[in-house]
Amino acid sequence: MALQNIGAGNSDDAFYRYKMPKMITKVEGRGNGIKTNVVNMTDIGKALARPASYPIKYFGCELGAQSKFDEKTGVALVNGSHDTAKLAGLLENFIKKYVQCYGCGNPETEVIITKTQMIQLKCAACGFLSDVDMRDKLTTFILKNPPEQKKGSSKDKKAMRRAEKERLKEGEAADEELKKTKKEVKKKSSAKDNIQKVAAVPNKKVASDEDRSPSPGSQDDENEAEVDEEEEDIQWQTDTSVAAARQRIQEQLSSVTADMVMLSTDEPGKEKPKPNTKPTGVGNGKNQHEILVKEIKGCLKNYRATTPLTLLESLKSLEGTPQEVMTAFFHALFEGVEKGFSKEVTKKKNLLVLLTHESKESQTFLLRAIEDFVGKPGSDSVKEVALVMKVLYDADVLEEEFIVQWYETGLAGENQNSPIWKNLKPFIEWLKSAESESDDE
Repeated sequence: MALQNIGAGNSDDAFYRYKMPKMITKVEGRGNGIKTNVVNMTDIGKALARPASYPIKYFGCELGAQSKFDEKTGVALVNGSHDTAKLAGLLENFIKKYVQCYGCGNPETEVIITKTQMIQLKCAACGFLSDVDMRDKLTTFILKNPPEQKKGSSKDKKAMRRAEKERLKEGEAADEELKKTKKEVKKKSSAKDNIQKVAAVPNKKVASDEDRSPSPGSQDDENEAEVDEEEEDIQWQTDTSVAAARQRIQEQLSSVTADMVMLSTDEPGKEKPKPNTKPTGVGNGKNQHEILVKEIKGCLKNYRATTPLTLLESLKSLEGTPQEVMTAFFHALFEGVEKGFSKEVTKKKNLLVLLTHESKESQTFLLRAIEDFVGKPGSDSVKEVALVMKVLYDADVLEEEFIVQWYETGLAGENQNSPIWKNLKPFIEWLKSAESESDDE
């Protein structure tokens, strides 16, 4: 079977890994009953990871002709006589719209239907979410016939998350039991060894290191006896002075984290600096945050000329913790936005996916960045914080578990009287009610 690279832009790449069969067509019938049969449509659909009915339906929409795909027999028919080159061109348009990532061009994407009946393509390579143009006629057919592969309900996802938590708890409990067992075995073995030593040398006297004299025998026996006696006589002590604590911390931690830890090890007579109570995680110096914002703005200016992966690598190379980078990224993205905050988030939500698709912890970083942004005194953006949460929740950027945890932590924290939590309360109640209804079902 002849193969070709997926995507016209990759046709000259001899080492391109994503391939599909070349289209084979056959004209059948005569007169008004003439039809074009795409013989290997099933194989093409498998290579594109899309149901074969999608491209056939797309051909019919673009050509203004009736089209049909039989799931049982795998026969794909389009009314009328159409040459292979014409249908191959339409297939390339289908690949650009419904297969390739709009960010990096990778064809390894998954069709996602959001809660608001919008179609998105999630890239497995860069995590970019591509918004499909819903004005296209094929979108209605996709909504009525969603793909089965990698498709799971929200209830299934929640059940998987709960099962994962239970597995983690069971694993931690098993580790604790294993540690206890090892300690007990070690104690029993050491006690047994001591009994054997006493039985073997009944008249042995305990002496200090200075009074010990080497016993006759081989050199190996002498060394083993000395090691055993030293281990029994050693009393382990830890220097708990401030100077020793500073030295140990400097050896084990980086310079930044060591300064943070040493806040709690200062001498009691000295005045301790006030800790930073901001949720952003940005350092005490405001200049570092401003420098990060400026650098990220430069990265965003060049974003259109690069791929999402390049932008992500640029962000990772910045000096700062993940929380500092996330906060600076959010400020750089929405600086000066007050009214219409939720609309701007809707437009730029795909950029937020870049920093949240790699780890679950990054969702917490994003929530703290939002809290820092809307928590500015006199900011009107705090009024739309619930709408922003809804946008990011519908786009699967944020999960309900992290949103609720962040909300409850904020209510119990120092900034519990912030208007953020008051404006979020209706959305959180809706979120919890949806969760309970899913559990009941």
